[in-house]
Amino acid sequence: MPPASTTTPAVRRQIGSRRRTSAPRRSSPPPSPPPKRTKLLTEVMEKAAYAVVEREDYGDISCEQCRSGERAEELLLCDKCDKGYHMKCLRPIVVRVPIGSWICKTCSGDGQGRVRRLSQKKIIDFFRIQRGEKDDIKEKCRSLQDSRKRRRRSLVYQKKRRRLLPFIPSEDPTQRLKQMGTLASALTALQMEFSDDLTYMPGMAPQLANQAKFEQGGMQVLSKEDIETLEQCRAMCKRGECPPLLVVFDSCEGYTVEADDQIKDLTILAEYSGDVDYIKNREHDDCDSMMTLLLARDPSKSLVICPDKRGNIARFINGINNHTPDGKKKQNCKCVRYDVNGECRVILVATRDIAKRERLYYDYNGYEHEYPTQHFV
Repeated sequence: MPPASTTTPAVRRQIGSRRRTSAPRRSSPPPSPPPKRTKLLTEVMEKAAYAVVEREDYGDISCEQCRSGERAEELLLCDKCDKGYHMKCLRPIVVRVPIGSWICKTCSGDGQGRVRRLSQKKIIDFFRIQRGEKDDIKEKCRSLQDSRKRRRRSLVYQKKRRRLLPFIPSEDPTQRLKQMGTLASALTALQMEFSDDLTYMPGMAPQLANQAKFEQGGMQVLSKEDIETLEQCRAMCKRGECPPLLVVFDSCEGYTVEADDQIKDLTILAEYSGDVDYIKNREHDDCDSMMTLLLARDPSKSLVICPDKRGNIARFINGINNHTPDGKKKQNCKCVRYDVNGECRVILVATRDIAKRERLYYDYNGYEHEYPTQHFV
């Protein structure tokens, strides 16, 4: 029989606890960071916004389109690939040397040339459409046009009573959203805000400068009846009932506008909108869509509309080549400067019946005959 153990219970608990205690584990070293991968210069060049190494001599630069190195003063150098292009060889043609950086179509991936679709909510928010009671605007516009036609008894009377007509919006709400979506996409691509009004920004011309009485030789006064028609068109646009126009992209002309339905002669298409500024401040501006607003007796007080930051569909309607007979035949609308309650306004009006899918063109040189349109397509 084994001898009785003389270990006390307290000692037994201590021994037992020592047996159950495991040796301390050695802390594992932290994982080593993955080795850094050195990027190739070609990868850096592809992702960099502008990574052109300036050369000492650009005498051998030639145009990528016509392969000619002549007219060096008209060659634009891409700030990414460093290749050259004549301003007149580009499509659309570049009329003035751009201020700041310039990227060719190849390097930009033609990103601005695609009109992307927007959701219904984004379109409504973009144009700040007012939700209200709907009425049959289309029938009201048609009846107004028909009643004016009935009042024209003779050719002489017709000439004396030629009145502007309101546009007739598309009946299908889905089609109207598509029309507004193309405009919203084009404005977004140019980083512009939508505006149907003339805007007066600090540092530019004040609103008090825009007075029709300053016009040299006077300005055509818009009649009371036509003012009501203009306000009717503006009210329709605020409700999302836009003119039946689409903004499309053409590889030669850039953004342009085409009719999405038949449009009658003398129909109001749009009012030219944008920032109002003095002409003297924009003499070296590269914006290709400036519109004359006021030709004052004092040239320093003459005004222009600059749709480079804010604008509407009028900004995308292209001009004709008014140096060729074929170019003049394409004209189907015109810009008219009116005295509207003492303020100068510019309204785009159809000059003849416009068929569906027909593109809109007007003469850029309606007043000054200074815009170089001889190279227009």
